[in-house]
Amino acid sequence: MTSHLPGRRRLALLTTAAVAALSLTLAGCSAPVSASTSPTTTTSATASGTAYDTVDAVATSTTAETIAATADAANAFLATLSDEQRASVVYAFDDPTKTTSWTNFPITFVQRAGLNLADLTDEQQAAALTVMQALLSDEAYTTIATIMNGDVYLVENSTTTEASLGQYYIAFFGDPSDTENWAVQFGGHHLGINATLTAADPAITFAPTHLGVQPLAYPIADGETVGAFDGIYSDAFAFFTSLTADQQSTLLAGDVTMCAPGDTCDFPVGAGLLGADLTDEQRALLLGLIANWAGMADEQSTAATRAAIEATLDSTVIAWTGATEYDTTTGSGISFSISGPNVYIGFQAQESSIDADVAGLNTAGWGHVHTIYRDPSNDYANSVEQQAGAGIGAGGGQRG
Repeated sequence: MTSHLPGRRRLALLTTAAVAALSLTLAGCSAPVSASTSPTTTTSATASGTAYDTVDAVATSTTAETIAATADAANAFLATLSDEQRASVVYAFDDPTKTTSWTNFPITFVQRAGLNLADLTDEQQAAALTVMQALLSDEAYTTIATIMNGDVYLVENSTTTEASLGQYYIAFFGDPSDTENWAVQFGGHHLGINATLTAADPAITFAPTHLGVQPLAYPIADGETVGAFDGIYSDAFAFFTSLTADQQSTLLAGDVTMCAPGDTCDFPVGAGLLGADLTDEQRALLLGLIANWAGMADEQSTAATRAAIEATLDSTVIAWTGATEYDTTTGSGISFSISGPNVYIGFQAQESSIDADVAGLNTAGWGHVHTIYRDPSNDYANSVEQQAGAGIGAGGGQRG
């Protein structure tokens, strides 16, 4: 994945054949998460004799189009629900629950907002995931599908006893609309998407967002494996290897920081490599790495977020620890932080598998990572102030 080119990109991380053969189901659900391999349709994925129906999706390139398409999909999802379910999934736009109901912890530690996909019918599950497909670029949708199916793979194949790994929630803050502001919250354990859709500007912000991975990669069909962070790792090392020896030395001597997902953050900076000391090529590579979190929707919204981050890149500090070569067969991975006025990213390898071991797969270090993306100037599009999360561990935690 080379995500320094913004937009609604097409990336067949899962091939059509591999997706069709994918046999992972959400825990307690009868239908799988499927990754799109086309800008116009969702590919069906077979699981235990059942499959999602192919659904139409709208390929968008402007922020207004994405907001309209996501609102349409959200209202279509709401139409499948009972009155009681609708009351459980829609909150007030400024409800502080949106700040405390997402985390890197399983749902046994922190209750999520909204409805659990495991409690929905096949039709409702498919409609919920269509909301995410309307919101996200194909590339970003593939990433979250791969994260989700990785969690499910652990439930079904590892030594973990944490059944909630395969459960995901969806909630709306504000009524879905292409004229009023509202937000989508979607996630479970290794995933926490907070997308605020501002109709008047229009604008979309994904701050805060939590992306995690475990295992590093897992088999799907015919010997193929997929890894949700393959593209992020490639982008990270493209940036690292572009640096001179002196720049790498400064980077490695810096202070890597981490804000816990779902908790308050003072956006620590510390020592490290300054954006002002990067060449134009290095700046582009760094912005490409950041786009994995900040640029998850259409071309226009990605470009707007990139421009805001680039405007203060000179005072942004990058620090890195761990491996200096992209070789997942050795060492315990990498951690890095990117901290500036308009961006904060913490990327932290977890030393433990948390008893989610699978023979032959990497489930710690390279294969167990928690990340957080926030915008110190625009978290939740400034609609609400982050509250202290309940039961959240410091530094992203080793609970995983």
